Amino acid sequence: MRLAALALCTALLAGCATPDRDARLQPGVSREADVVAIYGQPSRVWPESDGGRTLEYSTQPMGRHTYMVRFTADGQLVGVQDGLSPAGRARIEPGMTPEQVSRLLGRERSRVFFRLSGEDVWDWTIEPDQTGYGMRFNVHFKDGVVLRTTQSMVFPSRLFPGFDD
Repeated sequence: MRLAALALCTALLAGCATPDRDARLQPGVSREADVVAIYGQPSRVWPESDGGRTLEYSTQPMGRHTYMVRFTADGQLVGVQDGLSPAGRARIEPGMTPEQVSRLLGRERSRVFFRLSGEDVWDWTIEPDQTGYGMRFNVHFKDGVVLRTTQSMVFPSRLFPGFDD
């Protein structure tokens, strides 16, 4: 009975693992094939200047994380970063291109063009703030480069309970 309970707990914990907290993944030991076997095919693969690669595992539009899993040229795990963490979002600076932003934050939740301001705004779902309301991180592009970043609160829908406006 204890063995069955232990196996169930292990399976449940493994199901909740994320690349940044997965004890099965060890920098310098784990390989790219190990990550793909556990997490499946990435959303995108980014080549690195040193011959390595970064696998992007985005949870957008509903999730709140983008895991960037970095490997050396020979396929060894270097580390994992959440592009949508506060530190990841802080790396976005005015003048960056859309590709540079995607490379850091991963695939966006949505894009909206505002004709009057001439801004193209991309957003990502991020962790809620202390109010408990959902949050979005917004990157405003103008003339093909980052103009600024903002955050917006997401209020529950009155028309469709359970959905966000």
